Amino acid sequence: MRDVLVVGIGMSGLTAALRCQEAGLSVTLLAKGVGSTHLAPGTIDVLGYGPDLVESPSQALPRFIDGSPEHPYARIGVDALSRSLEWFGERFDAYRYTGAVDENLLLPTAIGSIKPSALVPESLSAGDLRNGGRFLIVGLRQLKDFFPALVAQNIANAKTPSGAGISARAVQIEPPTNGEPDLSSLAFARRFDEPEFLDAVAKQIGAHLDGDESVGLPAVLGVQHPHEVWTGLQDALGRPVFEIPSLPPSVPGMRLYEILRAQFEAGGGRVVVGAEAVGADTDGDRVTAVRVAAAARIKPYPAGHFVLATGGFGSGAIEMGANWSVREKVFNLPVAGVPEDGNERFGPRYFDAHPLSRAGIRVDDSLRPLDDNGNRVYANVTVVGACLAGSEAWREKSGEGISLSSGYKAAETIVEEQT
Repeated sequence: MRDVLVVGIGMSGLTAALRCQEAGLSVTLLAKGVGSTHLAPGTIDVLGYGPDLVESPSQALPRFIDGSPEHPYARIGVDALSRSLEWFGERFDAYRYTGAVDENLLLPTAIGSIKPSALVPESLSAGDLRNGGRFLIVGLRQLKDFFPALVAQNIANAKTPSGAGISARAVQIEPPTNGEPDLSSLAFARRFDEPEFLDAVAKQIGAHLDGDESVGLPAVLGVQHPHEVWTGLQDALGRPVFEIPSLPPSVPGMRLYEILRAQFEAGGGRVVVGAEAVGADTDGDRVTAVRVAAAARIKPYPAGHFVLATGGFGSGAIEMGANWSVREKVFNLPVAGVPEDGNERFGPRYFDAHPLSRAGIRVDDSLRPLDDNGNRVYANVTVVGACLAGSEAWREKSGEGISLSSGYKAAETIVEEQT
């Protein structure tokens, strides 16, 4: 029997599993797929809006928590959040992250809108727009999911807190792809790992440079050797180069996933992907095993502690029935924040605040799940990530910050109980 079973392999699950494994516990990480990392841009967005643009998450969080006492950050705490960011940054070597909880960088998205992020891959950091600047946005003709003219136009129209001016223009180059008319972001990233391909791209970009422009490309600068690709392109062009997260699948997210998973497995952690948790065996207030569907049979996975990191509505871990009933699918935990019959569940417009979006699992300060009366449901289960109640992560730009810090906090809870 393992000390810990983590269900879900997104940011929160990877964090909880790796942190527990580093503390000397035996850990199995179980997931039906690869998780949200392959969809997310690979940045750690702690708090971008609260509701106005947040320049310093560390300064904004105390007031934000006071006004949102049911938010996951109120359970996690600012100190645990800061520790998780520091721990996360130490997990990376050549492919480094930069930033801190003290300030948000303002980075362009796949369409050129501006997104506040606290901790970002170093290869994205030169795209910080806070101080303005001149930018050349480079498109790759065979990559159909990146639109350089749209990105450049929206960057040029962006308003910075400092009022600094921004200029941006777009060019389209056609790298050598052996006649292939359509390549995915991952296929391009693999090509960039080849020195000859990198040299050819650098020469094409160099022909378009003007003055002191920084160069932005879709986030495809290598899979196996992203740091070498990024620094090599900067050296060849003689100016800052930055990646812009593109539409999924996310290459920066894949890099993050592979690095954390490799560290977990190198330390003796076990990963089981392709198996779906469908229920649990219990004994009083403790879970004894999670039941997993794999190879046309149900198999129990016993453990001493369990971490629920399966996500929320988006992943299907919390589901809504045709009669508006809502349930969590692994431990059948109570789902808090669901509007009662007759009350509004969704706003009339897409970008409105939707009451149902805050639904999730209510937890105590140890991230143990609570029932409708505020009592612990299970003594050896912690809940992390997108299945936590109380946030509108997509509006707040807080999703990865919640996932990272809750995964870290859950591991702290488990390690303290084991020692």
